[in-house]
Amino acid sequence: MHQRWGNLLFLHWSFDPKVIQATLPAGLQVDTFEGRAWVGVVPFEMRGIRPRFCPPVPGVSDFLEMNLRTYVHDSNGAPGVWFYSLDCDQLLAVRVARAFFHLPYHHARMSLKKSAEGMLRYRSQRRSDDHESAIDYRLGTTVRHARRDTLEYFLAERYLLYALAPSGLHTGRVHHAPYPLVNAEVAEWDTRLFALAGLPEPARAPEHVLGSPGVKVRVWALEKTGL
Repeated sequence: MHQRWGNLLFLHWSFDPKVIQATLPAGLQVDTFEGRAWVGVVPFEMRGIRPRFCPPVPGVSDFLEMNLRTYVHDSNGAPGVWFYSLDCDQLLAVRVARAFFHLPYHHARMSLKKSAEGMLRYRSQRRSDDHESAIDYRLGTTVRHARRDTLEYFLAERYLLYALAPSGLHTGRVHHAPYPLVNAEVAEWDTRLFALAGLPEPARAPEHVLGSPGVKVRVWALEKTGL
């Protein structure tokens, strides 16, 4: 599939690796940077979603998503992402992702508005929950790319996702150019997704904040890992 991710914000908090390992399925180990595990809230836009050789469909191919994620590797050391949840305002996308990608998508009411001052106002309320998450942020304009062996690279440059299907652990590959990264100013953030996923909810500001104007992405079908 082809798609574009835009106006990304990466908000991250660090955790004791033992806390995160206890939440992972068999076959996955928590990935750490300098001895700490990391969990991120990532709101962004999904645009132009389409299968290969098919055009985007108006009203279906564009939507918003906000995911809660951590970083893992399998027994062979392949680094990837484990999603605790993915909230989305397009019901069809939720159903397709659950059925074919075995990812924990949830239908939500979502909006993204840009103020005259350039502040992005992201709102999300899962339809099964009475709490509305509010995240306000502004992306910088000076672009850079993550350097290897840095925390930025550890958090951003991941090209493999893991999903748990009834038949076992699966992987899905994604491909895109290295993220064009920018600083981000965050005026308001929310940690409700941690509580909904059964994780300790941070009572502190994000420890790492990063943004990106976006990338074009290709996504492949899931493959069974054999683990």
